Amino acid sequence: MKVFKPLVLLILAIQITNAFYAQDSISAYTKHTYMIPMRDGIKLFTMVLTPNSAKQASPFLIQRTPYGADIPSPNGDSIIPLQIMGSLKAMAKEGYIFVFQDMRGKFKSQGTFEMTRPLYHLTDKTKTDESTDAYDAIDWLLKNIPNNSGKAGINGVSYPGYLALDASVDPHPALKASSPQASPADMFLGDDFHHNGAFRLSYGFEYSYLVENDAAANSDFPFPKYDLYDWYLQLGSLNNVNEKYYHNRLPSWNDFTKHPNYDWFWQKASTLKSIHKAEIPMMHVGGYFDQEDLNGPQVQYAHMEAQDKSNKNFIVLGPWNHGGWEGSSADSLGKISFGSKTAEWFHAYEKKWFDYWLKGKGDGKFEEANCFQTGTNVWKSYTTWPPKEASIQKLYCQPNNSASFIKPNKPETNVQYISDPAHPVPYRALPIEATYGEGSRWYPWQTEDQRFVSTRPDVASFTMDSLTEDLTVTGKITAHIYASSTGSDADFIVKLIDVYPNFNKSDLSMSGYQLPITMDVLRGRFRKSFETPSPLVPGKAEEFVIDLHTINHSFLKGHKIMVQIQSTWFPLIDRNPQKFVPNIFEANENDFIKATQTIHCNNVLASYLDLPIIK
Repeated sequence: MKVFKPLVLLILAIQITNAFYAQDSISAYTKHTYMIPMRDGIKLFTMVLTPNSAKQASPFLIQRTPYGADIPSPNGDSIIPLQIMGSLKAMAKEGYIFVFQDMRGKFKSQGTFEMTRPLYHLTDKTKTDESTDAYDAIDWLLKNIPNNSGKAGINGVSYPGYLALDASVDPHPALKASSPQASPADMFLGDDFHHNGAFRLSYGFEYSYLVENDAAANSDFPFPKYDLYDWYLQLGSLNNVNEKYYHNRLPSWNDFTKHPNYDWFWQKASTLKSIHKAEIPMMHVGGYFDQEDLNGPQVQYAHMEAQDKSNKNFIVLGPWNHGGWEGSSADSLGKISFGSKTAEWFHAYEKKWFDYWLKGKGDGKFEEANCFQTGTNVWKSYTTWPPKEASIQKLYCQPNNSASFIKPNKPETNVQYISDPAHPVPYRALPIEATYGEGSRWYPWQTEDQRFVSTRPDVASFTMDSLTEDLTVTGKITAHIYASSTGSDADFIVKLIDVYPNFNKSDLSMSGYQLPITMDVLRGRFRKSFETPSPLVPGKAEEFVIDLHTINHSFLKGHKIMVQIQSTWFPLIDRNPQKFVPNIFEANENDFIKATQTIHCNNVLASYLDLPIIK
């Protein structure tokens, strides 16, 4: 749940610099800081930037954060920018009051920090949480900040997006709109710390240290080397983390180890269990290549859409990594070009959104879903998301490592590979830098060319013939993998890949490029239930259903579609011992075993992907 690196202070500085952009009536903003009291007496540090020479009252636009809300500028001084940067400039030019607040227990705020604090007030009105804190902050701002219009909006990316989502529950009457962007929804099912029960090792290890090592700062773990693939491998069993490094100091890591299944702990913090409908207008924002919270915006929108009778629930999906729309351009990611400055499109759209709900400007006609289409590189609008006109076709894995829309017609055919936890498949090409470290390639890794693993013997690839016409896939992708293992537990990672032509005429350097369009993992023990894990029966074929999320992509004429399947993805995902143990965090070194994985591709057990195709 972190946007960029260098640290968030720079992010704030960039955003604040936007807010000072001079124009005809507003030439500068003035900074003031306050300690705003909450209903239980705890005070939260808050920075308020008010427009100078505003001709009319302005609405509030609020961001709450665990990453540090202050900027290194004297309190009460006017600041005039030297250049225009970032995403707030358009709104700043026309007058908003920008509010940045440290959440409880972080940086200059009082209280105790709790990772993804549940909405306690829903079951106990005497308790506080991020919803009640947002309510109390807005109430104070209305009464104490001059020349405000009496209306407020809230937005944020990543953890601030999660806080914007929480603020929309039992909202203050003055809170008129919320835009949770790249917000997590469920930390066990599909966001930062787990995907379908599989633990996200490198991210969980480094992020818990980042936010919990020092309440007043962001902390980078002091790794002894730059390439961390071997470091994480030599770490061994996860029970070594507390023994060697954290010594039970970090609450989040302790919770990881105590709650290996989808129990009450994860469920009470899941927004899918506590936030069911849009009480105020909501604009969810997410990216197809979000390396941290791809799942959250998609599943939260879908969850709330089921009860959206008053048409307050909307979604924007773009070709972005985590918070990529916050930049000035977002015209590419890694080596993949998107043909336009998608961030500029979003900044204009976000302004239109808040201008209507907070200022009454515009006609208020917003599309239900605005979803960029990769491949063709155009924005598309939809009245429903996913679009109902898509027809599902099954893309089958074939025993000769091909793929087609025709079901295999032979019995007992399959593809096998040996998965060895001692030699796991890296999730990206080495070196594996620290997540937020200098030179880290964490940000674009989900567009990385998969040829670095496609020839490994422990990766199974299934490839179609070259397409004779464009094929547009729009909607939810679901993998149905029929597999068996010689072990009693197994992970299955499935990737849907766009393979560029052998000679890509528009850019020869992209010839043969294997672009992952979507990919995810399922930990086998959770194939039947996330609450109650169960071992695999060695040698028994079972169906593993894997949610690969929603996409909007055109596989162009001359390209190929590939499906890749593997059983390790390291150190993004911790090593499954492949021997069932009650708690993988307590596995011993001798629990880790090799296993032969069999992917069934026959007329009885046919592994396939559901592709929603738009004609």
